[in-house]
Amino acid sequence: MRELLLVRYGEIFLKGLNRPFFMRALVKNIRESVKSLGAEVWLHDGRIFVADFEDMEACIARVTKVFGVHSVCPAIEMEKEDFEAIAAQAVRMMDGLQGSIKVSARRSDKRYPMDSPAINEELGGRILDACPALHVDIHHPDHVLNVEIRDKCYLYVRVVPAVGGMPVGTNGKAALLLSGGIDSPVAGWMIAKRGVKICAVHFHSYPYTSDRAKEKVLELARILSESCCGIRVYIVPFTHIQMEIHTKCPDDYGTLIMRRYMMRIAEKCARLEKAQALITGESIGQVASQTMEALGVTDSVVNMPVFRPVIGFDKAEIMDTARKIGTLETSELPYEDCCTVFTPRHPATHPRLDRAVEGESSLDMDALIDEAMQGIEIVEV
Repeated sequence: MRELLLVRYGEIFLKGLNRPFFMRALVKNIRESVKSLGAEVWLHDGRIFVADFEDMEACIARVTKVFGVHSVCPAIEMEKEDFEAIAAQAVRMMDGLQGSIKVSARRSDKRYPMDSPAINEELGGRILDACPALHVDIHHPDHVLNVEIRDKCYLYVRVVPAVGGMPVGTNGKAALLLSGGIDSPVAGWMIAKRGVKICAVHFHSYPYTSDRAKEKVLELARILSESCCGIRVYIVPFTHIQMEIHTKCPDDYGTLIMRRYMMRIAEKCARLEKAQALITGESIGQVASQTMEALGVTDSVVNMPVFRPVIGFDKAEIMDTARKIGTLETSELPYEDCCTVFTPRHPATHPRLDRAVEGESSLDMDALIDEAMQGIEIVEV
C-alpha cells in the first residue's frame, strides 16, 4: 500500500488517434513540474500517476497548475486481491466524516470477481456499519469514495480541481509582449492554456524605468512559468527608440508609433524563437492606443497573427483572472513600465495609417531596431 496522486485529464480524451501525442506531452510537462520534489511520474492504462514525493501538498499544488490536467486525486494504491484490506482502508478513509456518502466503483479489470455494483454495495455497507454518522445519498452526496480496479486497486475521496486546457507545446509557439501591467500576463496565460508554448518580450526603458520594474516582469514570468513549463524572456533596451520618437515624431501619434516599434521588434524575437504569432494584452477601447483604428495601424507593421485573448474583457474581468492565476499582486506593484514614459497629453484615438507612416518617417527605423536587437538580454525563467 502506498500514497500517490492519480492525475485526471479532460479535453485530451477527445483527441482520437492523436491522443498519444498529447498524453506524452502532458506526462513530460508534469514530470518537469515535480522533478525538484523527487517525484516519479508515469502513464499506465490511460491514467497518469505521480508517486515517491516527499511533500504531497506541494506536489498537488504544482500538478494542478499544469495545463492539460483536469483534476488531481490523492489516492491509496493497494493490491486488488485482498478485498478485506480494501474494505478496511475504505472505512478508515471515511471515518470522521459527517453527512451523506456514495461509493463509486469502476472496474476496468473485467476479470475481477466482483462487479462495480457489488463493490459499491459491499463497501457502502461496511462503511455505514462502522460510521453511524454517515448515510447514503447516491444523487447528491457530501462525500464520494472512488474505487478503481485496474492492475491494482486505487481508493480516493478528495478531488482537487486543476487548470484544464491543453498540454503546453502541442499547439505551436507564440511571443508575448509582457509589460509589468495586469493585462499581458493574463493574455499569455490564456493562450498558453490552449497548448501554446510562449516566450516573452519586455521593453525596458532604463533609467526612466527602474531595475525593480524589470525584476517585477521577471517575477510575472516566473509565476506564468509554473503553468507554461518555463519561459524565455527577451529584455529589449527601448530608451533610445522612445527618446527619438519623443523628439522627432508628432506628439499625438507618439504612443502609437512606439507600439509599432514594439511590434516590429517582438516579431523579430518571435522569428528567432520560431514562433508563429504574437500575443498582447490589449482590451478594445481601454486606452487610446487600443481603439479599433489604433489596433489596425499597430498590426500593419507585422506579418504574423496577433492574438488578443482579453480583447472583449473589461478591467474587472481581467483583474479577476489575474487574481485567479496569481499575477495580480505582482502586477499591482508600483513600478512603472515603458508604456507610461513620455505619454502624450492628447493621444490620437482615431489614427490614420498614412499619418502614422508619415509621422515615423523621420526616424532611422532599421538602425534603431538593429541597435535594440543587439542590446537584448535573454533570461531563462
